[in-house]
Amino acid sequence: MSQAIIQSVPTNIITGFLGSGKTTAINHLLKHKPDDERWAVLVNEFGQVGIDGSLIEQQDGIEVKELAGGCLCCALGPSLPITLATLLRRFRPDRLLIEPTGLGHPARIIDTLQSEQFRSVLTLHSIICLLDPGVLLQPETLRHPSFIDQLNLADIIVLNRTDLADEANITEARELSANLFPPKTAIHATTHGQLAREWLDLDHQIQRQARYPQAHAATPARPNILAPINPPTVAEPSKPVRQNGSQGGYYSYGWIFAAEDRFDWQAIQPTLDTMEGILRLKAVLRIGHAWVSYNRNAGQQADINESAWRRDSRLEILTRQPLAYEIIEKTLIACLMG
Repeated sequence: MSQAIIQSVPTNIITGFLGSGKTTAINHLLKHKPDDERWAVLVNEFGQVGIDGSLIEQQDGIEVKELAGGCLCCALGPSLPITLATLLRRFRPDRLLIEPTGLGHPARIIDTLQSEQFRSVLTLHSIICLLDPGVLLQPETLRHPSFIDQLNLADIIVLNRTDLADEANITEARELSANLFPPKTAIHATTHGQLAREWLDLDHQIQRQARYPQAHAATPARPNILAPINPPTVAEPSKPVRQNGSQGGYYSYGWIFAAEDRFDWQAIQPTLDTMEGILRLKAVLRIGHAWVSYNRNAGQQADINESAWRRDSRLEILTRQPLAYEIIEKTLIACLMG
């Protein structure tokens, strides 16, 4: 018997700039998923090795698909329709959540979801943008076209990480959000990405326009100029796979370690805590018999949690300038338990 045609799957884009807490917010939503529903999550990551997929908590009735190695608004744009079609056909979800990279412009994704190919298959509901009030202290971020249009195209703006921001920045972030036009459907404040599930069912307002539409124009992917030629695909003990790349003035450096590798926490934690020149550092690591996730933004304290990931250890660094990755790799290997 043939399966029923997939129609009008409720779809939400959870967007926000680097370090705004998108993955934490999605994990919160997944914990409150109705037991009788199947949810799919499509995660796009700028880096090459893919960390965010390993940070999403796996549960019954949830399918996670990760697209790493660039932004869906440019380098990975052609892959989006194929990946969406495959995910929908194989998993047949009751809801789809899409998490673009923090550097991504959401307009390309919106265009794809509303294209003739997906118009009857998906129904775009509210686009939620997480805003960390702390970015108001980062002039470079405030000028970034993707940051500006993530706010412009959102239906709901959620001020996240408010427990780490001072009251003046929270007030300024709220005023910035309230002064956008057309007005937002809602503006909320929260901590730890605690989004209410009912926010997902609000409508997307199609009149919202990008200020920098050219920022998501399809362009050929830039080569990963730092990537080694024909890198190995499977890590061996104490011999990690390195996959590095660059695009749009940002550089990513990623390593995958074999599942057998175990890190000495007393060595690896201070190494990660004191690493300089980073915008973002994310990792999931085997520590003795346990596994932990590590997440740190520039100038902030790391967020460390237990992880259910068991496939391998992996680490990724995002920067605005090239790093001496050979030295970093030797340092990481030196942190392994003998």
